[in-house]
Amino acid sequence: MSMRFTGKARRGMVALAAVAGLALGSAACGGGGGDDKKPESSASASTASGSQPDPQEGQSQEPLAELKGPSGLNLQITAAVRDSGGFVTVSGAFKNDSGTVVTIPSALSGNETEIMNNGRSLGGATLVDSKSKKRYYVLRDTEGRPLTTTGFSTLKAGESIDVFLQFPSPPADTTDVSFQLPLFPSAVIKVSG
Repeated sequence: MSMRFTGKARRGMVALAAVAGLALGSAACGGGGGDDKKPESSASASTASGSQPDPQEGQSQEPLAELKGPSGLNLQITAAVRDSGGFVTVSGAFKNDSGTVVTIPSALSGNETEIMNNGRSLGGATLVDSKSKKRYYVLRDTEGRPLTTTGFSTLKAGESIDVFLQFPSPPADTTDVSFQLPLFPSAVIKVSG
């Protein structure tokens, strides 16, 4: 009698699995009663929320500083934001304003061997806090790579790339720091946050 019961139980489980599979399949196919309308909520959600530009991304805000360097290179700093982790992230755009292709000078990477070994970067940049009489260098990861935009060697005429640089944060009461990059004039920028 136990073999008979086991056989019935197996057939019942197979039937239950088949019914569940059919129910799940018909629900996934969206048999919504013959309505061929497309869902409006997802379309309106994408147009309503959309891809709104981050204030740090776009050029809608006035730059904190604009530095003109050699060979028509131009660095626009659009934000310097202090975060709760003890860092300041400086972001902006690096542009070739000349009419020709420009090779990025290796001096922008600085003169530290560890940073230079990781290719072209903006690793030579510093922030100077005159109030506390301290200089802050670009941070590095555990392998010595600078926490800044890397991997660019040339810029075509008119080409622009977004850049970032991370530094240790000056004290919370320091809002004005001097941004310095080799071959470029220094500029005082405001740190927010």
